[in-house]
Amino acid sequence: MTKSYLTPAVRDFVTQVKRLCGPDRQDLARIFEITFTNTLETTLTTDEYTNIFVLTGDIPAMWQRDSTAQLRPYLIMAQKDPAVADIILRVVKRQFFNMALDPYANAFNLTGNGHGHQSDATTMGPWIWERKYELDSLCYPVQLAYLLYKNTGLTDQFDATFISAIKKLLQVIAIEQHHEEQSTYRFERSDDRPEDTLARAGLGQPVGYTGMSWSGFRPSDDACVYGYLVPANMFAVVILNYLQEICTEILAEPELATTAQRLATEIQTGIERFGTTTNAAGKKIYAYEVDGLGHTLIMDDGNIPNLLSAPYLGYLPENEPTYLATRQTLLSPENPYYYAGKFGAGLGSPHTPPDYIWPIALSIQGLTQPDHEEKQRLLQLLAATTAGTNMMHEGFDVEDPRNFTREWFSWANMMFCELLLDYLGLQVKK
Repeated sequence: MTKSYLTPAVRDFVTQVKRLCGPDRQDLARIFEITFTNTLETTLTTDEYTNIFVLTGDIPAMWQRDSTAQLRPYLIMAQKDPAVADIILRVVKRQFFNMALDPYANAFNLTGNGHGHQSDATTMGPWIWERKYELDSLCYPVQLAYLLYKNTGLTDQFDATFISAIKKLLQVIAIEQHHEEQSTYRFERSDDRPEDTLARAGLGQPVGYTGMSWSGFRPSDDACVYGYLVPANMFAVVILNYLQEICTEILAEPELATTAQRLATEIQTGIERFGTTTNAAGKKIYAYEVDGLGHTLIMDDGNIPNLLSAPYLGYLPENEPTYLATRQTLLSPENPYYYAGKFGAGLGSPHTPPDYIWPIALSIQGLTQPDHEEKQRLLQLLAATTAGTNMMHEGFDVEDPRNFTREWFSWANMMFCELLLDYLGLQVKK
């Protein structure tokens, strides 16, 4: 059973946000009240170690990625509210408990109950719901741990479990720079979706060395076409720099700091050397995926990290020229997963039907540009496409938002909240 962590202080914060919205934006305020409180009321469960397990929504498992995004907007409250900071701290501790169990797993069970995809051909265990290796699943918990420190000054999350997990994180990232020669990770699933399994007996499509780190799956949980997912590697550079700072300024771990800095430099060099291509107009842009063998993929996916999110992740500034050219390409028909219709335009995903755009991606579109009116336009688009539920979905049909996927999707709810808070001038400290 989940426990409600809704407190009077949270209610007061919601009231403050509703007041900031003013009389002309009460539709946004109403959605914020429902979505901001929903995560605290319906997704959090204390585990047997007094850490907090986070449900992604309508699936009874905790994703390392989703749980970070679900908690991130509460960092704004945590700046002044120790009770909210403690909730986030306990989530972070659970994330690193998970990572220490298996750094290759993306989703975990509340207990060692053996639920989830136990028939997959990989090294499963009773705590693991799914073991699709996604580089971003290593990055997100570090981001939340670091931002908790930056917003509250808390350092309790940097304990022995954190150090144990980080050692495994660094080892995996380094091994997967040499995936063909060194990796023992394999993954196969027998079902009707080719996106749910890896080729070559679970090894994945061939890759050459680039300095970047290999990822089997995207943040959509779909298999990568080419093994070097550029936005995930951008995220890796950011969190490796966080780790260098943590291991130098908070923890006395100089060897881990040195390793993190070396990996960050190698991966960034790899991105800039191998992770770019040219668009139809001949401008330099970032590719979504590459294989180090000459193949590149021009596209973007609605899930985060994606290329659109690079400034949000902290990899580069919003006005960086290659990013701006990339953004223009991605938000155009040159991206096969950009959809436009009667009810809006934005990024979709091969994970959902054609012509379905993702509220998560619309929120990121707003969070990665400075125009206040554009933020409001995107917020109004999100508010107009909930199909009367006043909650965000995974994706909705641009011709009829009554057609959508996932009625309850906490990650999307909280991305809407973060965009609204940003619009109102309330930001997470970075």
